[in-house]
Amino acid sequence: MTFDFSDKVKGLKPSAIREIFKSLTDPEVISFAAGNPSPLSFPVEKLRLLADEIFETEPSKALQYGITEGYSPLREQVAQRLKSKFSTGKDFDEVIITSGGQQGIDLACKVLCNEGDTVICENPSFIGALNAFRSYGVNLKGIDAGEDGIDPEKLEKMLCEDSRVKLIYLIPTFQNPSGITTTLEKRKAILEIAKKHGVVILEDNPYGELRFAGTDVPTIKSMDGEGIVLYCGSFSKILSSGMRVGFLCGHNDLISKIVVVKQTNDVHTNQFFQMLCSKFIDRYGLDEHIKSINALYGKNCALMLSSLDDNFPRCISYTRPEGGLFLWVTMPENTDMREFIKRTVDAKIAVVPGETFMPDVNRKSFSFRLNYSMPTENEIIKGISILSDVIKNMGIN
Repeated sequence: MTFDFSDKVKGLKPSAIREIFKSLTDPEVISFAAGNPSPLSFPVEKLRLLADEIFETEPSKALQYGITEGYSPLREQVAQRLKSKFSTGKDFDEVIITSGGQQGIDLACKVLCNEGDTVICENPSFIGALNAFRSYGVNLKGIDAGEDGIDPEKLEKMLCEDSRVKLIYLIPTFQNPSGITTTLEKRKAILEIAKKHGVVILEDNPYGELRFAGTDVPTIKSMDGEGIVLYCGSFSKILSSGMRVGFLCGHNDLISKIVVVKQTNDVHTNQFFQMLCSKFIDRYGLDEHIKSINALYGKNCALMLSSLDDNFPRCISYTRPEGGLFLWVTMPENTDMREFIKRTVDAKIAVVPGETFMPDVNRKSFSFRLNYSMPTENEIIKGISILSDVIKNMGIN
């Protein structure tokens, strides 16, 4: 039978990253393609003890339906942490617990955008968000992200030229896929421009606490005095990605509509894992745990950068992130990227091609993303050496 798919999903393609994962069953493949937190970061024993306690003392609550807004103790903990650690959240703001940050992105677009509206994002940007936006039939417009974020003047120009812009989607801290961080100056300018044009900013910050160098930069949401910023966070990178527990913090009028939409989506986020997150925060806190994660990622990132410095020719550039999971490698503009990716696959090295992250699906990219949270130290050293050989064999020097 031939199926006639809806216009909203007809043009969607499988995530290149998820497709790459299918090839990773080969134990000889060294993967720099994942966006996963390291399994070494999972506090398995502590979570096991808390899980036993939940099923011993509150089994009915853990296994029963919950409210759509989320498990109340966890919502309160998230709101308190946002205020104390990030100065984020005003009196008009509320928190809703979502099924991972991905659902938060999807719900934001669903409640704000009509088909044919425009979403502005960084170029490159997170493929999960791009596909969520595409599924609602919006027009995606990207602004090239420099070493310190998008150009506010280009944002202003785009907003003046397009009256159907409904959402500005940004990952200002340790951006996926580039690893860059938007400066405070640019964050302030972007916020003022959004206020001037009355366009909501969706600030996606799943990597913000994964800083292993440099100084924290205030979130855009922390400077939001009017409720124009919707903040998306997650426990995926700081506790467990498999739990699928995230959250949105935004103006109560916006959150109340998101609650209604989520009710038709999944009713509520997994109750047991919400309780598990809440008890972990209450019993152990997050700061020490996150500190240990950052030590691991800082070590891996430094090793990857030193390996790139030692092996790659100077005509190839790459970002030097101060946190997060990724760095972004850019080849010379005459590089045959399809041939390069083919050769990396043949060499049993997995990277993610840059075109995957382009808002404009027809735009070429001469870049690729590397992940340093998942590979071991030996895999980083060996994998970068193999990539260097691939590059040399293509005559790039």
